[in-house]
Amino acid sequence: MSIVVKFFVAPDDTSASLTLRGGPGRAFELLSFGNFDPEAAVIEWECLSAGGSFEELVEAGEPRTVAGQDNDGCVVFAISPRLSAALANAEHSTLHDVAVSWAQLRAEDGEVIDAEVADAIVGDLAALVISAQRQGQGVYCWSG
Repeated sequence: MSIVVKFFVAPDDTSASLTLRGGPGRAFELLSFGNFDPEAAVIEWECLSAGGSFEELVEAGEPRTVAGQDNDGCVVFAISPRLSAALANAEHSTLHDVAVSWAQLRAEDGEVIDAEVADAIVGDLAALVISAQRQGQGVYCWSG
């Protein structure tokens, strides 16, 4: 199964939701990855970087869906303010530790994510969050 994952900057939920059918295009600052479950990943990253449990975050409605059906094709969801703050304020070494721990969690579930790839994903997402914050915008994820 191949999954396309795109994290992108948008001014608001309405603008982000407009990307549902075709994904975020060149009008958005974005990062593109593949082959991991982005909804589970953002919850795991939040647990690893800001604390809490996977179950608590799911019960709290994270990640917050902006558009689409996560069981029926494409979905757009918002990166939580708590995760955004944790990523934006983390030192490089902390981001690296989150990435390595995430790769280990995925390995425990039989999913192979190279530690260097995980480090790039988490580090690049942190940089995107910082850029979004400077612009007064949010970070969203489109997957399909």
